[in-house]
Amino acid sequence: MDDAALVEGLRAGDGTVFETLVRTYGGRLLAVARRVLHNEEDARDAVQDAFINAFRHRASFKGDALISTWLHSIVVNSALMRLRSRTRKAEEPIEDYLPRFLPDGHHAESFPSWTEPVDQALSRKETARMVRAAIEELPETYRTVVLLRDIEGLSTEETAKIVDTTPNAVKIRLHRGRMALRTLIAPHLAGVTT
Repeated sequence: MDDAALVEGLRAGDGTVFETLVRTYGGRLLAVARRVLHNEEDARDAVQDAFINAFRHRASFKGDALISTWLHSIVVNSALMRLRSRTRKAEEPIEDYLPRFLPDGHHAESFPSWTEPVDQALSRKETARMVRAAIEELPETYRTVVLLRDIEGLSTEETAKIVDTTPNAVKIRLHRGRMALRTLIAPHLAGVTT
């Protein structure tokens, strides 16, 4: 069933179409919620809440975005609301994680060369674990953009709609988030010779 048929059926309140949406997008949306929440039960609840909200507010879907982008937006917002409702430490500024520069514009720290694949020194699993841990250290606004763009593979425009900002703001957050990740990961690679 194509997007147009899904939208038409969803707007009409067709239960079969809604069931198709859940089957088609449920797994991917659950994966997104897991990445944001790191708790299976909370992730399942966030997805369930998102689908309920999608059905309740189906008339508000204007069709100017893909239905998958619309659903992603609802799930991410649901997950972020759950995350914010938890008792959490105050969000740290990202500046603490960004690389530092000398007055002449060169890096104050030395980073190992990444010209060769890191997996020659570390296994892919260890590298993935290290990157996931580093992503978790990012402030929420940057972590969400990095997850949606680099892990979920969404476009800049889709990510902007999901986090309710401009594509330019997404590009800036993504760049700053990636720079912060490099700073967070660099100490772990310091002993790696390339």
